[in-house]
Amino acid sequence: MTPAVSVGGRGRIALRIGLIYLTARVVTTAFLFLAAELATSGTRLGEGAGIGDAVTAWDSQWYWYLSEAGYPSELPRTDSGEIAENAWAFMPLFAYLAKVVGLPFGSWAAGAFIVSIAAGYAASLVLYHLLRLRLDATTSTWAVVFFAFGPLAALFQVGYAESLNLLWLFLALWCVMRRRYGWLYLLIPLMAFTRPGVLAFALFLALFGLWRWFRRTREPLAAREILHIVALGLLAAASGFAWQLLAAAVTGEPGAYLATELAWRRNWISGEAAFAPLEGFVTGAEFWFGTMWQLPPVLGYVTLAVLVLGAAAALLFVPAVKKLGMEVRLWSASYLVYLLLVFFPQSSLFRLLVPLSPLWGAFAVPKSPVWRGGVLTLCVIGQWWWVYNMYALGNAAWQVP
Repeated sequence: MTPAVSVGGRGRIALRIGLIYLTARVVTTAFLFLAAELATSGTRLGEGAGIGDAVTAWDSQWYWYLSEAGYPSELPRTDSGEIAENAWAFMPLFAYLAKVVGLPFGSWAAGAFIVSIAAGYAASLVLYHLLRLRLDATTSTWAVVFFAFGPLAALFQVGYAESLNLLWLFLALWCVMRRRYGWLYLLIPLMAFTRPGVLAFALFLALFGLWRWFRRTREPLAAREILHIVALGLLAAASGFAWQLLAAAVTGEPGAYLATELAWRRNWISGEAAFAPLEGFVTGAEFWFGTMWQLPPVLGYVTLAVLVLGAAAALLFVPAVKKLGMEVRLWSASYLVYLLLVFFPQSSLFRLLVPLSPLWGAFAVPKSPVWRGGVLTLCVIGQWWWVYNMYALGNAAWQVP
């Protein structure tokens, strides 16, 4: 466990993380500015775009739209009668919070920027304290450096809900690691109405409960803790399905939410009509290897199997990952299983992997300056690659954030 930290010590930590985060945001700002300058008329930003256009690009437009127009009571449909893309795919908390914060500035974009960048700093600070429960101060700081400068760090400055969701997630994981379950009754609904994915947290709590049960002789497991874990798992599961039920109630269509999500999948594969667990990744492996890259589809299945087995092996056996603690490993496994069950692999997969950010701690464990400097260099290079492709170009199927 982390040793007790004085108020002055907590202040110094907050300042140190703040300086790291501010430096990282300067780098990201430069990247976004350059990407906007490089954007042409054939790109999503368009010619003559500014950095403000990057803040409100892509899904940010959907968050802005739902903050102004709300959710449709009648689902829009395509010419062929299928349910079209609509606001039900996006949770409300970030959109409306950005609207409230932006009121003094007369701009939703300003509110979205403030919420994202502030939540990103808070998430960085919580991530430090979360990792500090298992790692030393220097290693935890380096993990935050990788997080703040990471390939997807531009999300801390655009109108996406990721920063806010990471804050709730890191706080929830910290609470579980400290066995402070009370706050989870608030954090779980906040996660559920910020971004999809709280069902992964329900699975995590189930696995965590089993782990606590089997090791109860080493760490006593009181009846009260059992009740908390079970109740919170049920709350996470109920919260995960609540949005689907709400969409069905408002629109009068039982499958409104799933049909809305599948509307985006039709941009990749036509004729998609139903959802089945695992189907997205299996179909995606065939699509990318067979249709897009003109390779034998069996290579896609083999690659998928290798990636799944490799991820499992890393979480089970890699010493640097094991140092992070069972809670982080169980969360990572749960979230990967969730993605495997529900997601269709495409360019947004990079963004959807961001909730695995506590694993940056494993990259920070090796104490070699060469290693840490190399990881940081790759983070910055990866960040530019992502910003350049998604914002400067953004004109191909694999250039959607």
